[in-house]
Amino acid sequence: MPAPRNAKLFTKSALVTVSHAIERAALAAAEDGPMLVVALFQRLPYFTRERQVYERIAERAAVTVVGLVGDQTGPLPAGAHLVTLNPDEAYAREWTVLVLTPRFGALLSAHDREEVDGTAATLEAGRLFDGRWSLRRDDALHKALEIQAAFAGRLSPDARAAFSDVLSYVRDVPAGAGESRADALAALLIAHAERTGTELTALRRQAGAADRTAPAGADEIRRWAGEASGTLPVALLGVRVPAPHRLPEQTGRRTGALRNEGLLAVLTRVLRDTDRLTRLSDDDFLLMLPARTMDDAVRAAHQLQADLAAAAAGNAFLPDRAYLLVMTTRRRPFPADRIIAALDWAEQENVPIAQLDDDPLDA
Repeated sequence: MPAPRNAKLFTKSALVTVSHAIERAALAAAEDGPMLVVALFQRLPYFTRERQVYERIAERAAVTVVGLVGDQTGPLPAGAHLVTLNPDEAYAREWTVLVLTPRFGALLSAHDREEVDGTAATLEAGRLFDGRWSLRRDDALHKALEIQAAFAGRLSPDARAAFSDVLSYVRDVPAGAGESRADALAALLIAHAERTGTELTALRRQAGAADRTAPAGADEIRRWAGEASGTLPVALLGVRVPAPHRLPEQTGRRTGALRNEGLLAVLTRVLRDTDRLTRLSDDDFLLMLPARTMDDAVRAAHQLQADLAAAAAGNAFLPDRAYLLVMTTRRRPFPADRIIAALDWAEQENVPIAQLDDDPLDA
């Protein structure tokens, strides 16, 4: 499925604001006829955070449809109807929130680019989408008709009937003549909010950015990466270097500090703004490279191996050998145990750069 017509580039954090505004509109008291609500969440953790909101929406709407990828059913609110999305179908990469009544319509429709904006504070907030939103009722109606055609066979008979009833009511009432004014007003407010948010994020990063030579802790990495498996692909580059006890001629606390300083200077050289570095153990580091392909990550591994060798030639405190592991994954949290096991194998077999197939997802 292509990006929505007249789409613009949005970060996830900007679309969250629009999504919440549409959900708030669904909860507003209004006597405007039966209401249809559709929400395609992609992954269960995103819906779980909004579950209480959709409990209230399902109480008010004539029909509420929730789309989730795979078998991530979870406990849905009473009155909500689940549509299971195939991971390979286009709707699995779509984020849609739609509210429709005979006299009101609001729509957010966005297509996941599987890319990330490196200026965002977290990986999730920086995910990029081609999207559009609208407060024009007929835009919401057209999207509802598209969804009805795509999902009719996956809804229960009661849900299909309620869906069709709302569309029949909407067709009997003309759209409001002043919708374009409300749409223009909302566009200005949302654009202003997005600019303000971008400026605040930039100020926070400038004022409190972590030292890029210091690996992030495990809790920080979990917050940065998020908890929803199956979305943005991330290339992982595991790096094992000999520990000081394996280099008996290099002893002492100062030696260890100089070794770490030189090593981190090399590791951080390959990082972009979107990337992160963490320490898995005394021996092992993990570089996380969002939205990079396996080929990109392999090239980075070869460059890193060359940089480490060059640095060791001029720094007696650095080891002259390292073992690297390259893989890509959509899993959260990242599979650290699998990476360490693969580095064990690479060291045992004396393989400078090893590769693992894409990390499989069980769900």
